[in-house]
Amino acid sequence: MKTVKVPLQLINLENDGFHLLVEVVVFGHSYNVVLDTGASKTVLDKTSIEKHIHQDDLLISDKLSTGLGTNSMESFLLKLPLVTIGKLKIENFEAAVLDLSIISKAYESLQLPPVVGVLGGDILKNYKAIIDYNKLELKLTCT
Repeated sequence: MKTVKVPLQLINLENDGFHLLVEVVVFGHSYNVVLDTGASKTVLDKTSIEKHIHQDDLLISDKLSTGLGTNSMESFLLKLPLVTIGKLKIENFEAAVLDLSIISKAYESLQLPPVVGVLGGDILKNYKAIIDYNKLELKLTCT
């Protein structure tokens, strides 16, 4: 088993809580995503990734997503050839794609680093994630 340690960035939401950001590489570019233990799936913002994909790459999901202040939201699936988190490389990863503009706008209004999605429970569980708040690092284990 190999464990990868990935640095985290702790973001203060105007003294109203905190988010953890993690850097991921998709489409050959580095982006910030919110580490979200409450999200069942890793999600990318549709608007943020449109310049990197062809619309035919998006598969309409038969499931409506809940959360983000709504009861239902149209969602898509996208097969990513490669997702890199620190030194961990995940090939052919299926991510959900949603309109996350509400998160992008909230971050922008608070003058926080832009985010393009959330790192969810699918990756966190599969790679036995351990979040260390003292060291501000995410440990992911490959089996």
